[in-house]
Amino acid sequence: MNLRPHRRTSTDINLTPLIDVVFLLLIFFMVSTTFKDEARLRVQLPEARGEDIPAEEPTMIRLVIDRTGRFFVNDRAVADAKPESLARALSELKRDEGALPVLIQADAATTHQSVMTAMDAASQAGLNRIAFAATRPDDEGQ
Repeated sequence: MNLRPHRRTSTDINLTPLIDVVFLLLIFFMVSTTFKDEARLRVQLPEARGEDIPAEEPTMIRLVIDRTGRFFVNDRAVADAKPESLARALSELKRDEGALPVLIQADAATTHQSVMTAMDAASQAGLNRIAFAATRPDDEGQ
């Protein structure tokens, strides 16, 4: 009777094929993955080629945004660039003149956030008819 424990021979696991498979999968995913180029995306805004404005313009609220993001309502500067101040100024005009359409004249160099703030303030003031002013491109032979 043999009471000694049987020692098993240690089996070596060969990791070389596993490493080869992992590297092949890594190379496959690196080659087949597409990366977004959002950081390098260049956007050129379209130019407006619309009809001429009639000689008599309809009555509307003019909201001008300069290149620094300051707001002017009917050629009067708004106290600050906060959306609440702009909404208050538009609400006063709505109360005085009624629900007129709003014409947003934004400088080409102003931020998109300024335009969105102006649209949000007009919506808060209850003015939901909004138009944007644009210029004709110079290459058109007038």
